[in-house]
Amino acid sequence: MEVVVGPERCTPPANGSAVTIGAYDGVHLGHRHLLAELRRQAMERGLDSVVVTFDRHPATVVRPESAPLLLTDLDQKLELLAGTGVDRTLVVPFDEARARESAEEFVLEVLVGALGARSVVVGEDFHFGHGRRGNVVLLADMGASHGFDVTGVTLDADASGRAVSSTSVRRLLADGDVAGAAALLGRAHQVRGVVVHGDGRGGPELGFPTANVAVPAGLALPGEGIYACWYERPDGTAHAAAASLGRRPTFHSDGGAPVLEAFLLDFGGDLYGEEARVSFVARLRDDRRFDSAEALQRQMHDDVAAARAALASAPG
Repeated sequence: MEVVVGPERCTPPANGSAVTIGAYDGVHLGHRHLLAELRRQAMERGLDSVVVTFDRHPATVVRPESAPLLLTDLDQKLELLAGTGVDRTLVVPFDEARARESAEEFVLEVLVGALGARSVVVGEDFHFGHGRRGNVVLLADMGASHGFDVTGVTLDADASGRAVSSTSVRRLLADGDVAGAAALLGRAHQVRGVVVHGDGRGGPELGFPTANVAVPAGLALPGEGIYACWYERPDGTAHAAAASLGRRPTFHSDGGAPVLEAFLLDFGGDLYGEEARVSFVARLRDDRRFDSAEALQRQMHDDVAAARAALASAPG
């Protein structure tokens, strides 16, 4: 997949493009349903398939006080989009000037000028442009004048009939339902961060040396608790892990931000400074305070056994 940053760097394909537009946060099953339709139309008509997305979530500029936590950072989103088989992703920098741009200006600059759109495929409730004035109707009206047609796609629903959306995935994660989130994502929810030094209790005091993963602010984490995870190292090797996501109440009474600590099963080595990829497979229990380090240590033995069993029975 070719990645282009900025519409000014695009050369329209000679044969034209089939284009979709959106934040594509998470690249969940609803997104994949829409992208499959995009690729189908592109193949039938001999067009290049193109995803137009943004370098940040537009809400971080338009309404930063209520912007959602992200399911994927830009690098992970691009990796997931590449896996869908689209030909190109155009990353549009989103800033104050872009936020003030009208929907019509966006269509002329990006869809017509940069991409030579012949087909546009979006969610049926898609909105864009200043004041969210752009929608499927506006796209269809402009397409009639500029040589592209428009398909509004209903996103797939899950087994209970709920529409698959980034919002519904975030809600499940906040509740600690990582299995439910995975069912909508089509994969386990993954966060990435660098392994940093913690307070040093895990190995010397408890006998469970953990990797403290510093997850960048703005990314969605599951609700606090103990989880069975897969921990992927930079060389691509994956290790079973039991992970704690919480405020370490046995040792800390002042709250603070949740900390992600992963104990890798059957592993010994130095992880400091590495980028970790932690995929949440199953929630094992709530995070809670123990009366002593010894009581916590006994529970951690149980957690490791539970994580091992959960990962052994997990699909895939």
